[in-house]
Amino acid sequence: MKKKMNRNKLYDHIQGYTFISPAIVLLAVFVYISIVVAIYMSFNEVNLFRWTFDFVGFNNYKRIFTEDRIFKAFSNTTKFVAVVAPMQTVLALILAAVLNSKIRAQKAFRIVYFLPTLTSSTALTMIFMFIFSISGPYNTIGKALGFVQEATNWLNEPKFALKIIMCMNIWSTVPYYMTIYLSALQDVPASLYEAAEVDGANAVLRFLNITVPHMKPITSFVFITGIIGTFQMFDQAYIFSNGSGGPQNSTLTVALMVYQYAFSLLNDMGLASAVAIVLSIVIIIASALANKLNKSEKLYS
Repeated sequence: MKKKMNRNKLYDHIQGYTFISPAIVLLAVFVYISIVVAIYMSFNEVNLFRWTFDFVGFNNYKRIFTEDRIFKAFSNTTKFVAVVAPMQTVLALILAAVLNSKIRAQKAFRIVYFLPTLTSSTALTMIFMFIFSISGPYNTIGKALGFVQEATNWLNEPKFALKIIMCMNIWSTVPYYMTIYLSALQDVPASLYEAAEVDGANAVLRFLNITVPHMKPITSFVFITGIIGTFQMFDQAYIFSNGSGGPQNSTLTVALMVYQYAFSLLNDMGLASAVAIVLSIVIIIASALANKLNKSEKLYS
């Protein structure tokens, strides 16, 4: 009996590992091996065309803290994260709470708000580039209402370029996180809202004292996901600036700069790998801090 049981367990183990082996191979090739290679390249001066690796120690990491362009990229990315991640989290929760309430045309509003998520990032970027171009609707409407004095190509204004990308990113990501909140709000007992309403609590108080505490675990997930996504922002900045990070490096993000160093400008894969490693460490630290700050509490004793 014991031998049969041992054989059955062995067969179960073999079967289990057989099923997960494709995922293990994919992770090993495209994640773990890639990480090891990136770490190795970060300590070398790499020329992929000649396939040469010259060991330079920590020189690539030293350059990260001495070059102005790299500092500018980290500065832009930090500003982007600091604005977009909290804003998309707060707006998503507010919209979800409103759409979960007893308002008319609930389903229609949910579809309308979710539409930006279905649009590709490239298309959204092109739309916003048109809106803020010199002949776009922003200048036309602004002139009519009086808050724009002269038609301006806002895409070429360093003070506004990154802000436009921020608005675009918030507008396109809020619906996705709103859907997550909407799903979670279905589990909040309606009796809590009814009891609070009987006690005289208005909509704002019910939101602050019932919705927000119950959504704390979801908020932690949404906020951390937002931080990771915003730190890795690449495609919108690339399309917006045609890969240059302009005007005057105002839209240069860390992910875009890694691409430039690795493939576009200087063929400096060693420095690109070092920046990517540092960015990964920053994301891990920021996510850990966010998780600690938003750590869920027990709602019931």
